[in-house]
Amino acid sequence: MAKVELKNINKVFNGTAPRKRSWYKFWQPSWEKTDVHVVKDVNINIGDGEFLVIVGPSGCGKTTTLRMVAGLEEITSGEIFIGERMINDVFPKDRDIAMVFQNYALYPHMDVYENMAFGLRLRKFGSTEIEKRVKEASELLGIQNLLRRKPRELSGGQRQRVAMGRAIVREPKVFLMDEPLSNLDAKLRVQMRAELQKLHRRLGITTLYVTHDQTEAMTLGNRIVLMKDGLIQQTDTPLNLYENPVNQFVASFIGSPTMNFINCKVQKDSPENIYLTAGSFKVKVPKSKIPAIEPYAGREIIFGIRPEDIYDKMFARGATEGNTIKTAVDVFEPMGSEVYLYLSAGSDSLIARVEPHTKASVGSLIEVVLDMEKMHAFDKETEDTITYAKKD
Repeated sequence: MAKVELKNINKVFNGTAPRKRSWYKFWQPSWEKTDVHVVKDVNINIGDGEFLVIVGPSGCGKTTTLRMVAGLEEITSGEIFIGERMINDVFPKDRDIAMVFQNYALYPHMDVYENMAFGLRLRKFGSTEIEKRVKEASELLGIQNLLRRKPRELSGGQRQRVAMGRAIVREPKVFLMDEPLSNLDAKLRVQMRAELQKLHRRLGITTLYVTHDQTEAMTLGNRIVLMKDGLIQQTDTPLNLYENPVNQFVASFIGSPTMNFINCKVQKDSPENIYLTAGSFKVKVPKSKIPAIEPYAGREIIFGIRPEDIYDKMFARGATEGNTIKTAVDVFEPMGSEVYLYLSAGSDSLIARVEPHTKASVGSLIEVVLDMEKMHAFDKETEDTITYAKKD
């Protein structure tokens, strides 16, 4: 095992793009050079034995970052360390890492045993040691009865376990995983997430995991790095990322359904009475939030509230004065243990996660209560969080 450190990592792809041509030169191709800066000054420290997840939308640079650690992409600038060793110029095979790919990358003509053993054979391990490692890994993953099957005879989950086994037998310092669960169905993804958690607890190997799925990130990672457009937006524990997002993008990306955002004007009636108004409704800012919101009096901010912090008034607990709004139900989605309500409040829309016994129905009017102690607020120009206060 080893720590992994990325210092000021940048990746620029040099390419060409078609240049506009005059009509009389239509037969003559013309191209101009373009540079695409896909990873920008990324700094990440992964502790020894830590499970760190990089998450973000497609095109944010997360897989490119992983591939630079693996040695599959050249670094434009910056330094990468595994342990105390800088690996910028070290060949991938000499970095003592093991990678699990999205598409499994199993050899179709080899059975499970040979797929798991192949990397060890290339490294000149003896047959006794190979058999020992493959046996231990297959038992750990519950695939000991599949060792003589070919990949085509396996299900998606079984293939993923074989790919994991091939990485485990290497006994590397670092695991690199590139969206390994994305090809599995929803039920199997849940099962494999649990298997990965148990596997990491047993092996304790430093792991860098890349995904676009925020649920995977929240359930698997000790810490999460959230990226957008090549830049790190926030690095934090799952809980802090959820409760204390540093900007509107982080708040919108983490959580399902996504956080509600409404443009509101800050109205100050007195030092102790500050309200957020948005056309059809008016809600009171709690005392704990007033010091952060008061400087915005008379201005517009972005008000954020998560769906789980909106309650059907019939089931609300505690005081409701100053935080109740009238809405119309546009969509009713029963989820079993809860109901998703898509609501309209004038020209604004909200999503609420409410009790399954709600009397709401499509087309009905319903009063909902907002838990304003859990409100979020964002500067309209910068989209940075106004009420953000990092916890220790």
